Amino acid sequence: MGRRRTIDRDKVLDAAEATVSTVGAGGLTIDAVAKAAGITKGGVQYCFGNKDGLIDAMIERRFNEFDSAVADKVGDATDPVTAMRAHVDVTARLNTAENARTTGMMAALLQREDHMEKNRVWYRGRLDSLDLSTDEGRRARLAFLAAEGTFLLRSFGFAEMDDAEWRDIFADIVALVPKKPA
Repeated sequence: MGRRRTIDRDKVLDAAEATVSTVGAGGLTIDAVAKAAGITKGGVQYCFGNKDGLIDAMIERRFNEFDSAVADKVGDATDPVTAMRAHVDVTARLNTAENARTTGMMAALLQREDHMEKNRVWYRGRLDSLDLSTDEGRRARLAFLAAEGTFLLRSFGFAEMDDAEWRDIFADIVALVPKKPA
């Protein structure tokens, strides 16, 4: 009896992200991902069910990776302003490849309302955590919106900026978020 072959979900997700980066969200098909991953269409379907399941897994993985990086920066702190500073710091450190990866994800998100809703919930969770009756909460909100706006402008190619300009802009954005006393 032969050994049952297992499929590495992360490798398939890598292939899906590469497909979106290479040919765009419109080219994200089960067949294209299967070819890129070197497996059968049935293998992709076994892992994710269908294209929507694949996109859901891509979104979940990206959110989990980002949230984990933010949590690592936050450490034991529990206040939302520290979390917002960490969010801005993690966004500032995204490189061009990560920007492209996330842009592909965003393009895929725009195809279905339920995917957009997951994104809205994620953003709303960030914004709702802030106490907007305080100056620090309002400044943290402004920094968050500036960071996300800058990220989207660069990622979608609406504003060209090299890495030096990106770092300079984020230095200004980080300065908006008050530091908590140690």
